[in-house]
Amino acid sequence: MEHKVYLDRNENNYGPAPLCFEVLKKADYSKLSCYTKVFSSGVKSILSERLAKEVNLPENRVLLGYGAEDLLKQAILCYLGKDEKLLIPAYSWWYYKELASEVGGKNLEYPLDEGADSFHYNFKKLIDLYKKEKPKAVLISSPNNPTGNSISLSDLTKLLAELRESIVIFDQAYAFDGFNDHLETLLKDNPNLILIRTFSKYYALAGLRIGFALIGENIQKLSRLTNRYLGFNRISEEVAIAALDSPEYYRSISYKMKKDKEVYYSELGKLNGFKIFKSDANFILIKIPKEIYKKLKEFMNGKGLIIKFMNEELLNSHLRITIGTEEQNLAVVNAIKEFAENRRL
Repeated sequence: MEHKVYLDRNENNYGPAPLCFEVLKKADYSKLSCYTKVFSSGVKSILSERLAKEVNLPENRVLLGYGAEDLLKQAILCYLGKDEKLLIPAYSWWYYKELASEVGGKNLEYPLDEGADSFHYNFKKLIDLYKKEKPKAVLISSPNNPTGNSISLSDLTKLLAELRESIVIFDQAYAFDGFNDHLETLLKDNPNLILIRTFSKYYALAGLRIGFALIGENIQKLSRLTNRYLGFNRISEEVAIAALDSPEYYRSISYKMKKDKEVYYSELGKLNGFKIFKSDANFILIKIPKEIYKKLKEFMNGKGLIIKFMNEELLNSHLRITIGTEEQNLAVVNAIKEFAENRRL
């Protein structure tokens, strides 16, 4: 069977930190038979307790979920009702466009602008739309999937000041920088804020399905909804804590990914008709000539290199390529260059 390299779902192909595997090797499997009793100490989970210390928040302001997707769904279920409006980015993960409809709500899309080498949030248009439509909730993604652009702390602070009448869901699933000191202040100053992160991307634990949310003080309804009386997955909690105990490993992986993104920028940016967008995530977005879209897809699939060929209303001549290992990235770059040279692009 031909070996395939999957770089289409934004998984971290470097894998988890070695300490995560040590936890699994030494796991006390008797824990599989028993519910946790950690609630007797006044917290919901050993993981939520640890995360609270990482960001200097009370433990009851840290929520756990079955991946970030689960927490997004629960937040919408909790706060959006029938015919109420949700603002989402126009260029975004396809699932954002499904969230409102799941509860009978309505989607409204605010724009992102395509710049010379990256996308940008158009804050003026976002705020104008917000004031006109008065949505119940606003979803912001940083870094945004699939465009890869982020929002600076100063811009985010100004934006949140304008959105105070709504629930704001800030999706940071693709944050590749560990924890920042500003999170505590951000949540203190914005009581309607739900900040969602995951162990799937940066920590390379997508298969464990662990997400978490940090919440402002007004988000108690969601806190009650996400509580699990019988606790959470005890082995997964320990693996996630092992990941948190391995910051140097993850910083080294993040550094390797940044270097490999530079290879994509420099090598594929030379090709006629290719536009490479700068990305702060573990993927890059590339606009290609529409006329080569089908042939390039066949060529890459033939080499067992599976990348995302976008087929959406606003992104229909674009590739989204997950940053893999150095070897995988070179294989993708060389394959695209080979195809381009054969077609004299």
